[in-house]
Amino acid sequence: MIYTLDKINDAVTYILERKKSDTLFFDAPMGSGKTTLIKALCTSLGVIDTVSSPTFNIVNEYQGRDQRIFHFDLYRVRSIDEIHDIGVEEYLDINALKLIEWPAMILPLATDYQTIDILTVSEAEREIRVSDVVYR
Repeated sequence: MIYTLDKINDAVTYILERKKSDTLFFDAPMGSGKTTLIKALCTSLGVIDTVSSPTFNIVNEYQGRDQRIFHFDLYRVRSIDEIHDIGVEEYLDINALKLIEWPAMILPLATDYQTIDILTVSEAEREIRVSDVVYR
């Protein structure tokens, strides 16, 4: 699905209609709109707090209408040891929605997830692709 910023809610609907896992990996280059899309997703799910990038604290927790939401930004994480130190494995087991930016480091730990790929079509347009659930 191709969308522009003024149609980001259509992209959120597209994701939610295809969501079959509570762990969503957002895979895209720097500056492609991962955090912006996650903010819109959280708003759609009833989060009333300000949603911000957890770049420095790694994870932010929000309460949506129906469930807790954990938003991870693993950009600065450089090793699986750091993943263990942060306790990401425990988060993966919690009954909550997990939205994870820069997920490459935790792939070996995830048991089921979907990937949301964001591709830059033009300066104003993005394309999202939602994978099927990957089971490990």
